[in-house]
Amino acid sequence: MALRCGGSWLLSGFRRVVGTSLYAQRLNFIPVRMSSSGPGDEVEEFDLIVIGGGSGGLACAKEAAQLGAKVVVLDYVKPTPLGTKWGIGGTCVNVGCIPKKLMHQAALLGEAIDDARHFGWNVPEKQVITHDWAKLVGAVQDHIKSVNWVTRVELRDKKVKYVNGSGFFQDKNIVAACLNSGQVKCFKGNKIVIAVGGRPRYPDIPGAVEYGITSDDLFSLSSPPCKTMVVGAGYIGLECAGFLNGLGYEATVMIRSVPLRGFDQEMARMVCEEMQERGVKFLHTTVPEKVVKNEDGRLTVHWRNVKDSTTGCDVYDTVLFATGRRATTQDLNLDKVGVKYDKESGKIYTENEETTASDIFAIGDVIQDKPELTPVAIHAGRLLAHRLYSGGSECMDYTNVATTVFTPLEYGTVGMSEETAMQKCGEDNVEVYHAYYKPTEFFVPQRDPSRCFVKVVCERCEPQKILGMHFLGPNAGEVIQGFAAAMKCGLTYKALKNTVGIHPTVAEEFTRIRVTKRSGLDPKPQSCCS
Repeated sequence: MALRCGGSWLLSGFRRVVGTSLYAQRLNFIPVRMSSSGPGDEVEEFDLIVIGGGSGGLACAKEAAQLGAKVVVLDYVKPTPLGTKWGIGGTCVNVGCIPKKLMHQAALLGEAIDDARHFGWNVPEKQVITHDWAKLVGAVQDHIKSVNWVTRVELRDKKVKYVNGSGFFQDKNIVAACLNSGQVKCFKGNKIVIAVGGRPRYPDIPGAVEYGITSDDLFSLSSPPCKTMVVGAGYIGLECAGFLNGLGYEATVMIRSVPLRGFDQEMARMVCEEMQERGVKFLHTTVPEKVVKNEDGRLTVHWRNVKDSTTGCDVYDTVLFATGRRATTQDLNLDKVGVKYDKESGKIYTENEETTASDIFAIGDVIQDKPELTPVAIHAGRLLAHRLYSGGSECMDYTNVATTVFTPLEYGTVGMSEETAMQKCGEDNVEVYHAYYKPTEFFVPQRDPSRCFVKVVCERCEPQKILGMHFLGPNAGEVIQGFAAAMKCGLTYKALKNTVGIHPTVAEEFTRIRVTKRSGLDPKPQSCCS
């Protein structure tokens, strides 16, 4: 796909031209049945077969092997329409959390350069500071490859067999793997764990597959994305738009309904307002209708407003679809072995990671109604291995799992949103404490702190057990992690207000929070030492 940025022609990589329906088949991983092992071929037997080499599958496999099980991991990455592939490790390592956080950090460093002038660093005022996209991508990909290598070494050291093949059930205990050579190898397992994760969805509109990209492609683009349309306002869409804007590329976010669905909506609104103030554009209540490639190689996106049916269009260099993900289960032959799953999302129904078929389990993003988070998959995988091979009884607790949205002003959260708490407990039974604050590091450069905000949602009756905590500001992930542990221990508002904060930090703002929404008082920032 050719991109033009600043008047120059840029080649972002080779894309095979495929039809939408053909790629839909590839994306949904409908298997191609090739010649399998013959009657005389050996079928290797294992205690545990893990289908999928992402964070959860690898954690389960390594833990099981440490406990004495004979384990094989089957993993294969089908290329995106752009041809993007990656190594073992799953979404998080290759096209998710890790490259996202590195690019987010790159954008934050751009802000820090300007701040540095105010702190006495002699950064030339008139010098134009530019960013080198290719150098960033190179550094990010070098790190990813090093992690891929370490992962392979760890599997070898722990005596876990790794097969680079796309696995699917031939029978309840037999899993076949399609190899690159076209050969199909079969493995017999006493227990089988499905950990295939998910892949981004493309909307069913003309030009989406042919000309669009997803987060699976973004982190390895050889040329800068330049003016970018991001379709979707979940955490992936907002994070990508945020760091692209921070790196100097014009970004527009298209939102069908609400941003950050499932998150606290007051916090979501503030996240978007902050992004807009920093230069990100938003198209609200809007959906794409088609993507057209122009003669100059750029892309025209046509859209429609879902409220008033008005239409519009604009020209972009890159169109990034962040419109949700689908579990990659359609090629597994789940119906054949009695594993029930949601036909729309592809996600598997489980209870304590057990599927509806005996001795077949599922973990991670592939299971229905559970958080799609790497640490969740890892923890669930390890606990499952102990239940299977060391007599363990502990099951994964999916409540009060913390997470952070790495937008320009980060949003960390654990527990219930305000809306969920009100719905489950009733408005009269919920107390909401809130406060604005100004980080100390914002004072010297006089950065705008107007959306640095904390919120604590708790029961109204004593001792006011805390139901949810929300933090908007610098280092949100680091802040919310400790409070997540406290909430696991039954944190109350009384305990929180009796906790002595570390001064001056942004995390201490949780310990200083006193104003309730019910009081109607202004939650303005307190003075530095009050």
